[in-house]
Amino acid sequence: MKRILVLAATIAFLLGLGAPAVLAAEQAPDSGKVLISINRSVDIPASEHLDTLVVIGGDARISGDVTTIVVIRGTAILSGATARTLVVANGSADLQAGTTVSGDVRTLDGTVTQETGAAVGGTVRTLDADLAALGLLLIPAFLLLFLGVGLATVAAALLVAAFAARQVRSVESIIARQPGHVLVAGIAGTVVLPLLAILLIVSVLGAPIGLAVLFILLPALAFLAWIVAAIWIGDWIVARFRGSAEADRPYLAAVLGVIVLAVAGVVPFVTAIATLFGFGGLLLAAWRTLRREVAPASDAAASGDAGAPMTAPSAS
Repeated sequence: MKRILVLAATIAFLLGLGAPAVLAAEQAPDSGKVLISINRSVDIPASEHLDTLVVIGGDARISGDVTTIVVIRGTAILSGATARTLVVANGSADLQAGTTVSGDVRTLDGTVTQETGAAVGGTVRTLDADLAALGLLLIPAFLLLFLGVGLATVAAALLVAAFAARQVRSVESIIARQPGHVLVAGIAGTVVLPLLAILLIVSVLGAPIGLAVLFILLPALAFLAWIVAAIWIGDWIVARFRGSAEADRPYLAAVLGVIVLAVAGVVPFVTAIATLFGFGGLLLAAWRTLRREVAPASDAAASGDAGAPMTAPSAS
């Protein structure tokens, strides 16, 4: 959690700079812009100037003029350098003789060594306490967000139980009677439907439909599948304690199922497996409904042809 907050704080800091970025080579050019190096060390000679230097997973050896220096998981070695701001996260800073930092030096899980002859015009301060305060502020926000999402999910499950009780019972029956077929259908749908959406996007003409399927329809179906699986689990719990499932709309099963599945989702793969069963059940139910609607129409057409009067051939 701490690493995530460190990364977030660093990204926010970099976005605030608002300067263009270029990738760093081992020997930095005199660009006067932001220079970013990842997993490589950087040397800034005495004759060069940069507005901002960011080094992640490497060391920064600086003798020139850099306005802002950010080092993450590395060491900043300033020898006769000139800087205005120095930020070190999960690393260290070595301010050698002749170095001048006109502003502040900030550390986050880091250390600063200042030799005699190195001057800091501002303050040298750790941000660990600020990070802890930020964490204390974020915890209530996350709890409120979690509570809001939970209440919205329960409300959605109650709506499904109220307006689609018959369809949910049908899907539950399929899951209970043919779990193997349901699981195979869920896996197949998870692979085939996104693939079809991607093919539509690649075809250009079908791109709007593919994008809608990929980013709207499939997420909505996955959420609905999770809710159906939760109601199925809730019905099983109600039946175990009452002896039978709810006769009418499964309101109690919806609430119990959402709570139980949300808690059980802490265990790896539980949410994915439940969603696969719900998704497979929805696909099989939709397929069988479509077949039932098509079959009577075909039978009616066949019976109409068979009942048509036959005309005798005319004598020539």
